[in-house]
Amino acid sequence: MASCLTIDIHTHILPEHIPNWKEKFGYGGFVQLQHNKPCCANMILDNGKFFREIEDNCWSPGKRIAECNHHHVDVQVLSTVPVMFSYWAKPKDCLDISQFLNNHIAAIVQRFPKRFVGLGTLPLQDPELAINELQRCKQIGLKGIQIGSHVNDWNLNAPELFPVFKSCEELEMAVFVHPWDMVGQDRMQRYWLPWLVGMPAETSLAICSMIFGGVFERLPNLRVAFAHGGGSFPATIGRIEHGYNCRPDLVAIDNAVNPRAYLGKFWLDSLVHDKTMLDYIINLVGANRVALGSDYPFPLGEVEPGSLIKEMPYAAGVKELLLSGSALEWLNLKREFFL
Repeated sequence: MASCLTIDIHTHILPEHIPNWKEKFGYGGFVQLQHNKPCCANMILDNGKFFREIEDNCWSPGKRIAECNHHHVDVQVLSTVPVMFSYWAKPKDCLDISQFLNNHIAAIVQRFPKRFVGLGTLPLQDPELAINELQRCKQIGLKGIQIGSHVNDWNLNAPELFPVFKSCEELEMAVFVHPWDMVGQDRMQRYWLPWLVGMPAETSLAICSMIFGGVFERLPNLRVAFAHGGGSFPATIGRIEHGYNCRPDLVAIDNAVNPRAYLGKFWLDSLVHDKTMLDYIINLVGANRVALGSDYPFPLGEVEPGSLIKEMPYAAGVKELLLSGSALEWLNLKREFFL
């Protein structure tokens, strides 16, 4: 399958050097990079708390391209690390951070247009600022945005966020939803549970919020992809549908359409780490709605991007959809653009 165009829609990148936002804005909570040894850096919250160690493949386009060549990945879709969203910050400060990150990604895409596609980040706590930055993202060549699974106290059905989604549809900008700031973290202090349990729950919360809030119903041309195979949503769609059927007075208060009707209306990445689960989500939403996603370059991702898909006994046409066809449709791009 090495000859098949391969697009990884779920990869994260940071600038090699990040400004001291605390010094600039006068308050804390922001991420800094501490370059403590060659080719490595620690992500540090400015209260001194260690977040994670990253290697130079998190910021070096050359290192990424070399690793992509080794793994037979032709194109990476670049998005920031979710801890950088900064939705909790003052809106204009978050806008400054967003513009810094978006300019960085756009510059990489401009240097290597055949190898990278860019997604922006927005100050979603202020929808008007977010829409303005969305428009600028399109102007500088980004093909969509990455957003969190919620924005502070707003789930994705919040009426305040609807104009942003409407603008994404109008501007033909793709949306990638990534879990962050996981629910229930105070009860998940051990065993890496926020990443193992909280993230799948966050993604299901995001999907249900968009379905039951009527976002997909009102914006049928909005192109949305969800990380990590849709989290726990695919495994619980039966329960979700049953809840809709047995208690519509509680579930169907904003949208009267059965949630199962939206299967195939949004995309999932392939990051499920399990052959049976990959089969299941393909049967659930269709091969044309599942796209390779690896979470490169982080350890909870797929070590060799696309290996699970390539190992499966699927027909060549199905593998082509999973490795690039679905991604191209989500991004609204033609295969010829990368050839």
